[in-house]
Amino acid sequence: MEQTFNFAMALKAFAYPVTVAFAAWAISMLGINSGKNIARQPEAGGTIQTVFILGAAFIEALTLLSFVLNLIG
Repeated sequence: MEQTFNFAMALKAFAYPVTVAFAAWAISMLGINSGKNIARQPEAGGTIQTVFILGAAFIEALTLLSFVLNLIG
């Protein structure tokens, strides 16, 4: 019985870990820049924090969508 290499399955094995790595990087960059902006303008801290939480939520939602699509596909 000959075994063949399935390129699609190999890509699928790396798709979600790469997505998680980029999501972690994006959220960390969002946090770094939010911290810098709050330090620069403390009076705008509440607005900046709201934008940070929304951005992190969208990134996490896309990461979860990637996980679900990886399981389905």
